[in-house]
Amino acid sequence: MNLTVNGVDTAIGSGPLTSLLDVLREELGITSPKAGCEQGGCGACTVLVDGEARRSCLTPVASVDGAAIRTVEGLGTPENMSPVQQAFTHHYAAQCGFCTSGMMMAAQAYIDGGGIDDPKAIQEALGGHVCRCTGYVKIIDAVAAAARGDSFDLTVTAAGAAMTNLGGVA
Repeated sequence: MNLTVNGVDTAIGSGPLTSLLDVLREELGITSPKAGCEQGGCGACTVLVDGEARRSCLTPVASVDGAAIRTVEGLGTPENMSPVQQAFTHHYAAQCGFCTSGMMMAAQAYIDGGGIDDPKAIQEALGGHVCRCTGYVKIIDAVAAAARGDSFDLTVTAAGAAMTNLGGVA
């Protein structure tokens, strides 16, 4: 079997019923998709398969033979972050970070599909993605900003400079 993972053609040695999550993490060393519930309910393992958000824990690798798989590692680099990554950083849309890659991939699929900065539509697009830390407000703000095409100076954040625990000066 063959996959194109983050733009790189890759031959897969795992068995056909191995989950895409296990292939990505164990065979290819791509760790952004997380093994959360492993039942498709939390969204932490979400990746893009031919541009569509999919739960990699429920996806047998044989069902995506020949597909283009995109993970957070394929969105951007620390030096050249994608708009979604920039928005999540600017808006402090991550706390522990466990759900973040799945949220980002769902957000990317939403935006690529023509999604706009409507909070209700964003909530619908992120439905089934569980975050136990943030309360979702900052995540929705980040997705809305990315959908609008906002740009950011990542040396300045939405939290403001007065927050001393974030490096600001009181």
